[in-house]
Amino acid sequence: MDSPTLDAIRLNFNPGGLTALNAVIGLMMFGMALDLQLDDFKRALSSPKAPAIGLLAQFILMPAVTFLLTMVLPAPPSVLLGMILVAACPGGNLSNLMTYLARGNAAVSISMTAVSSLAAVVMTPLNVAFWGGLNPRTEPILHAVSLNPWDVFETVLLILALPLAAGMLASHRWPALVEKVRQPFKVLSVVVFIGVVALALGANLDIFLEALGVVMFVVLLHNAVALSAGYIAGRLARLPARDVRAVTIEVGIQNSALGLILIFNFFDGLGGMAITVGWWGVWHIVAGLTVAFLWSRQPSQPRD
Repeated sequence: MDSPTLDAIRLNFNPGGLTALNAVIGLMMFGMALDLQLDDFKRALSSPKAPAIGLLAQFILMPAVTFLLTMVLPAPPSVLLGMILVAACPGGNLSNLMTYLARGNAAVSISMTAVSSLAAVVMTPLNVAFWGGLNPRTEPILHAVSLNPWDVFETVLLILALPLAAGMLASHRWPALVEKVRQPFKVLSVVVFIGVVALALGANLDIFLEALGVVMFVVLLHNAVALSAGYIAGRLARLPARDVRAVTIEVGIQNSALGLILIFNFFDGLGGMAITVGWWGVWHIVAGLTVAFLWSRQPSQPRD
Protein backbone atom coordinates (compact mmCIF):
# COMPACT_ATOMS: atom_id res chain seq x y z
CA MET A 1 0.00 0.00 0.00
CA ASP A 2 1.50 3.36 -1.00
CA SER A 3 1.91 6.31 1.35
CA PRO A 4 -0.93 8.50 0.04
CA THR A 5 -3.40 5.62 0.35
CA LEU A 6 -2.28 4.68 3.86
CA ASP A 7 -2.43 8.30 5.00
CA ALA A 8 -5.92 8.71 3.57
CA ILE A 9 -7.69 5.60 4.87
CA ARG A 10 -9.84 5.66 7.98
CA LEU A 11 -10.78 2.65 10.07
CA ASN A 12 -14.53 2.55 10.54
CA PHE A 13 -15.62 2.71 14.17
CA ASN A 14 -19.24 3.71 14.83
CA PRO A 15 -20.09 5.98 17.80
CA GLY A 16 -21.45 3.04 19.80
CA GLY A 17 -18.24 1.10 19.30
CA LEU A 18 -16.16 4.11 20.28
CA THR A 19 -18.16 4.58 23.47
CA ALA A 20 -17.70 0.90 24.27
CA LEU A 21 -13.95 1.15 23.67
CA ASN A 22 -13.69 4.16 25.99
CA ALA A 23 -15.61 2.30 28.68
CA VAL A 24 -13.48 -0.84 28.33
CA ILE A 25 -10.23 1.13 28.63
CA GLY A 26 -11.61 2.75 31.77
CA LEU A 27 -12.43 -0.70 33.16
CA MET A 28 -8.94 -1.95 32.30
CA MET A 29 -7.39 0.96 34.20
CA PHE A 30 -9.75 0.32 37.12
CA GLY A 31 -8.66 -3.32 37.14
CA MET A 32 -4.98 -2.35 37.04
CA ALA A 33 -5.52 0.06 39.93
CA LEU A 34 -6.82 -2.76 42.11
CA ASP A 35 -3.18 -3.89 42.34
CA LEU A 36 -1.99 -0.45 43.46
CA GLN A 37 -1.71 0.97 46.96
CA LEU A 38 -0.77 4.37 48.32
CA ASP A 39 2.41 2.65 49.47
CA ASP A 40 3.44 2.35 45.82
CA PHE A 41 3.50 6.14 45.55
CA LYS A 42 5.17 6.46 48.95
CA ARG A 43 7.83 3.99 47.85
CA ALA A 44 8.52 6.10 44.78
CA LEU A 45 9.01 9.14 47.03
CA SER A 46 11.15 7.36 49.62
CA SER A 47 13.37 5.64 47.01
CA PRO A 48 12.95 7.94 44.03
CA LYS A 49 16.04 7.25 41.94
CA ALA A 50 14.86 4.27 39.87
CA PRO A 51 11.28 5.55 39.31
CA ALA A 52 12.63 9.01 38.43
CA ILE A 53 15.10 7.61 35.89
CA GLY A 54 12.32 5.48 34.45
CA LEU A 55 9.95 8.42 34.13
CA LEU A 56 12.61 10.55 32.46
CA ALA A 57 13.27 7.74 30.00
CA GLN A 58 9.53 7.24 29.49
CA PHE A 59 8.41 10.82 28.90
CA ILE A 60 11.58 12.68 27.84
CA LEU A 61 14.12 10.30 26.29
CA MET A 62 11.68 7.98 24.49
CA PRO A 63 9.68 10.76 22.73
CA ALA A 64 12.89 12.58 21.77
CA VAL A 65 14.52 9.48 20.30
CA THR A 66 11.28 8.61 18.53
CA PHE A 67 11.20 12.08 16.99
CA LEU A 68 14.71 11.53 15.61
CA LEU A 69 13.58 8.20 14.17
CA THR A 70 10.59 9.83 12.46
CA MET A 71 12.92 12.36 10.84
CA VAL A 72 14.91 9.64 9.05
CA LEU A 73 12.50 6.75 8.44
CA PRO A 74 10.91 6.68 4.95
CA ALA A 75 7.47 5.81 6.34
CA PRO A 76 4.11 7.50 5.64
CA PRO A 77 3.38 10.54 7.86
CA SER A 78 0.43 8.81 9.55
CA VAL A 79 2.71 5.93 10.59
CA LEU A 80 5.29 8.39 11.92
CA LEU A 81 2.64 10.19 13.97
CA GLY A 82 1.51 6.81 15.30
CA MET A 83 5.07 6.25 16.52
CA ILE A 84 5.08 9.63 18.28
CA LEU A 85 1.74 8.86 19.91
CA VAL A 86 2.94 5.47 21.20
CA ALA A 87 6.08 7.11 22.59
CA ALA A 88 3.92 9.65 24.43
CA CYS A 89 1.84 7.00 26.20
CA PRO A 90 2.63 5.72 29.71
CA GLY A 91 3.78 2.21 30.48
CA GLY A 92 1.35 -0.65 30.00
CA ASN A 93 0.06 -2.72 32.91
CA LEU A 94 1.58 -5.92 31.48
CA SER A 95 4.99 -4.45 32.32
CA ASN A 96 4.56 -5.42 35.98
CA LEU A 97 4.05 -9.09 35.15
CA MET A 98 6.91 -9.09 32.65
CA THR A 99 9.25 -7.47 35.18
CA TYR A 100 8.37 -10.17 37.69
CA LEU A 101 9.04 -12.88 35.10
CA ALA A 102 12.36 -11.21 34.21
CA ARG A 103 13.45 -11.36 37.87
CA GLY A 104 13.46 -7.58 37.93
CA ASN A 105 12.35 -5.24 40.70
CA ALA A 106 8.56 -5.57 40.56
CA ALA A 107 8.11 -2.88 43.23
CA VAL A 108 9.91 -0.35 41.03
CA SER A 109 7.81 -1.43 38.03
CA ILE A 110 4.54 -1.00 39.94
CA SER A 111 5.66 2.38 41.28
CA MET A 112 6.56 3.54 37.77
CA THR A 113 3.25 2.35 36.34
CA ALA A 114 1.32 4.17 39.05
CA VAL A 115 3.21 7.45 38.73
CA SER A 116 3.49 7.38 34.93
CA SER A 117 -0.25 6.77 34.57
CA LEU A 118 -0.90 9.96 36.52
CA ALA A 119 1.87 11.91 34.76
CA ALA A 120 0.44 10.85 31.39
CA VAL A 121 -2.60 13.07 31.98
CA VAL A 122 -0.30 16.03 31.29
CA MET A 123 2.70 14.53 29.50
CA THR A 124 0.90 12.50 26.81
CA PRO A 125 -0.97 15.43 25.19
CA LEU A 126 2.05 17.72 25.55
CA ASN A 127 4.45 15.24 23.93
CA VAL A 128 2.10 14.48 21.03
CA ALA A 129 1.55 18.18 20.33
CA PHE A 130 5.21 19.16 20.79
CA TRP A 131 7.06 16.38 18.93
CA GLY A 132 4.35 15.89 16.33
CA GLY A 133 4.38 19.62 15.64
CA LEU A 134 8.18 19.67 15.21
CA ASN A 135 8.21 17.11 12.41
CA PRO A 136 7.30 18.82 9.11
CA ARG A 137 5.72 15.58 7.84
CA THR A 138 3.44 14.98 10.82
CA GLU A 139 2.61 18.61 11.65
CA PRO A 140 0.04 18.91 8.81
CA ILE A 141 -1.96 16.04 10.34
CA LEU A 142 -2.09 17.79 13.70
CA HIS A 143 -3.04 21.01 11.95
CA ALA A 144 -5.76 19.29 9.92
CA VAL A 145 -7.43 17.86 13.02
CA SER A 146 -6.81 21.06 15.02
CA LEU A 147 -5.50 18.98 17.92
CA ASN A 148 -6.06 20.78 21.21
CA PRO A 149 -3.84 19.40 24.01
CA TRP A 150 -6.49 20.44 26.53
CA ASP A 151 -9.08 18.18 24.85
CA VAL A 152 -6.61 15.30 24.95
CA PHE A 153 -5.92 16.12 28.61
CA GLU A 154 -9.63 15.82 29.43
CA THR A 155 -9.93 12.48 27.64
CA VAL A 156 -6.85 11.01 29.31
CA LEU A 157 -8.09 12.27 32.67
CA LEU A 158 -11.44 10.53 32.20
CA ILE A 159 -10.15 7.17 30.98
CA LEU A 160 -6.86 6.99 32.91
CA ALA A 161 -6.70 9.05 36.10
CA LEU A 162 -10.28 8.73 37.34
CA PRO A 163 -10.50 4.92 36.95
CA LEU A 164 -7.05 4.71 38.56
CA ALA A 165 -8.25 6.70 41.58
CA ALA A 166 -11.50 4.72 41.77
CA GLY A 167 -9.67 1.39 41.70
CA MET A 168 -7.26 2.42 44.44
CA LEU A 169 -10.14 3.70 46.56
CA ALA A 170 -12.02 0.41 46.14
CA SER A 171 -8.88 -1.55 47.05
CA HIS A 172 -8.48 0.54 50.21
CA ARG A 173 -12.14 0.50 51.29
CA TRP A 174 -13.08 -3.10 50.46
CA PRO A 175 -9.83 -5.13 50.47
CA ALA A 176 -11.50 -8.52 51.05
CA LEU A 177 -13.94 -8.08 48.17
CA VAL A 178 -11.24 -6.71 45.88
CA GLU A 179 -9.00 -9.68 46.62
CA LYS A 180 -11.75 -12.00 45.34
CA VAL A 181 -12.57 -10.10 42.16
CA ARG A 182 -9.16 -8.64 41.23
CA GLN A 183 -7.88 -11.37 38.93
CA PRO A 184 -11.20 -12.30 37.25
CA PHE A 185 -11.92 -8.60 36.68
CA LYS A 186 -8.56 -7.97 35.04
CA VAL A 187 -8.90 -11.02 32.80
CA LEU A 188 -12.46 -10.08 31.83
CA SER A 189 -11.56 -6.48 30.97
CA VAL A 190 -8.64 -7.58 28.77
CA VAL A 191 -10.79 -10.17 26.98
CA VAL A 192 -13.55 -7.62 26.36
CA PHE A 193 -11.01 -5.10 25.08
CA ILE A 194 -9.55 -7.62 22.65
CA GLY A 195 -13.07 -8.43 21.49
CA VAL A 196 -14.01 -4.79 20.88
CA VAL A 197 -10.77 -4.09 18.96
CA ALA A 198 -11.15 -7.34 16.99
CA LEU A 199 -14.62 -6.23 15.90
CA ALA A 200 -13.22 -2.89 14.75
CA LEU A 201 -10.35 -4.51 12.84
CA GLY A 202 -12.68 -7.19 11.48
CA ALA A 203 -14.72 -4.49 9.78
CA ASN A 204 -11.52 -3.25 8.13
CA LEU A 205 -9.65 -6.54 7.73
CA ASP A 206 -8.58 -6.01 4.11
CA ILE A 207 -7.12 -2.59 4.91
CA PHE A 208 -5.40 -3.91 8.03
CA LEU A 209 -3.76 -6.85 6.27
CA GLU A 210 -2.67 -4.78 3.29
CA ALA A 211 -1.10 -2.05 5.43
CA LEU A 212 0.45 -4.31 8.06
CA GLY A 213 3.51 -4.98 5.94
CA VAL A 214 4.30 -1.27 5.94
CA VAL A 215 4.36 -1.00 9.72
CA MET A 216 5.82 -4.33 10.86
CA PHE A 217 9.47 -3.32 10.47
CA VAL A 218 8.79 0.19 11.81
CA VAL A 219 7.17 -1.19 14.99
CA LEU A 220 9.90 -3.81 15.48
CA LEU A 221 12.60 -1.14 15.19
CA HIS A 222 10.72 1.35 17.37
CA ASN A 223 10.10 -1.17 20.13
CA ALA A 224 13.75 -2.27 20.09
CA VAL A 225 14.73 1.39 20.47
CA ALA A 226 12.31 1.76 23.40
CA LEU A 227 13.74 -1.23 25.24
CA SER A 228 17.27 0.00 24.53
CA ALA A 229 16.46 3.50 25.77
CA GLY A 230 15.21 2.13 29.08
CA TYR A 231 18.20 -0.15 29.46
CA ILE A 232 20.77 2.52 28.61
CA ALA A 233 19.12 5.06 30.92
CA GLY A 234 19.21 2.58 33.80
CA ARG A 235 22.83 1.64 33.21
CA LEU A 236 23.99 5.24 32.84
CA ALA A 237 22.28 6.04 36.14
CA ARG A 238 24.12 3.07 37.69
CA LEU A 239 20.94 1.47 38.94
CA PRO A 240 21.08 -2.06 40.41
CA ALA A 241 20.51 -4.79 37.85
CA ARG A 242 16.97 -5.59 39.05
CA ASP A 243 16.02 -1.92 38.72
CA VAL A 244 17.55 -1.73 35.24
CA ARG A 245 15.34 -4.62 34.19
CA ALA A 246 12.25 -2.90 35.59
CA VAL A 247 13.03 0.38 33.82
CA THR A 248 13.84 -1.37 30.54
CA ILE A 249 10.56 -3.25 30.44
CA GLU A 250 8.50 -0.30 31.65
CA VAL A 251 9.78 1.91 28.81
CA GLY A 252 9.41 -0.87 26.24
CA ILE A 253 5.82 -1.80 27.15
CA GLN A 254 3.55 1.11 26.26
CA ASN A 255 -0.16 1.59 26.94
CA SER A 256 -1.16 1.12 23.30
CA ALA A 257 -4.81 0.81 24.31
CA LEU A 258 -4.73 4.46 25.35
CA GLY A 259 -3.12 5.29 22.02
CA LEU A 260 -5.98 3.63 20.12
CA ILE A 261 -8.55 5.56 22.14
CA LEU A 262 -6.87 8.86 21.26
CA ILE A 263 -6.68 7.92 17.57
CA PHE A 264 -10.38 7.12 17.34
CA ASN A 265 -11.34 10.16 19.43
CA PHE A 266 -9.15 12.80 17.83
CA PHE A 267 -7.81 11.47 14.51
CA ASP A 268 -10.96 9.89 13.10
CA GLY A 269 -9.38 6.42 13.06
CA LEU A 270 -6.51 7.52 10.79
CA GLY A 271 -5.39 4.26 9.22
CA GLY A 272 -1.60 4.56 9.42
CA MET A 273 -1.74 5.65 13.04
CA ALA A 274 -4.28 3.03 14.11
CA ILE A 275 -2.47 0.13 12.44
CA THR A 276 0.89 1.23 13.85
CA VAL A 277 -0.41 1.53 17.40
CA GLY A 278 -2.53 -1.62 17.09
CA TRP A 279 0.41 -3.69 15.86
CA TRP A 280 2.60 -2.21 18.59
CA GLY A 281 0.07 -3.60 21.09
CA VAL A 282 0.67 -7.08 19.67
CA TRP A 283 4.41 -6.87 19.13
CA HIS A 284 5.40 -5.39 22.50
CA ILE A 285 3.90 -8.44 24.20
CA VAL A 286 6.04 -10.75 22.06
CA ALA A 287 9.17 -8.65 22.56
CA GLY A 288 8.56 -8.10 26.27
CA LEU A 289 7.99 -11.77 27.00
CA THR A 290 11.11 -12.65 24.99
CA VAL A 291 13.23 -10.21 27.02
CA ALA A 292 11.64 -11.47 30.26
CA PHE A 293 12.42 -15.09 29.30
CA LEU A 294 16.05 -14.32 28.49
CA TRP A 295 16.54 -12.39 31.73
CA SER A 296 14.72 -15.05 33.77
CA ARG A 297 17.58 -17.42 32.89
CA GLN A 298 20.20 -14.98 34.19
CA PRO A 299 20.75 -14.20 37.89
CA SER A 300 20.32 -10.58 38.95
CA GLN A 301 23.77 -9.45 40.01
CA PRO A 302 24.42 -6.04 41.60
CA ARG A 303 25.55 -4.95 38.14
CA ASP A 304 24.74 -6.76 34.86
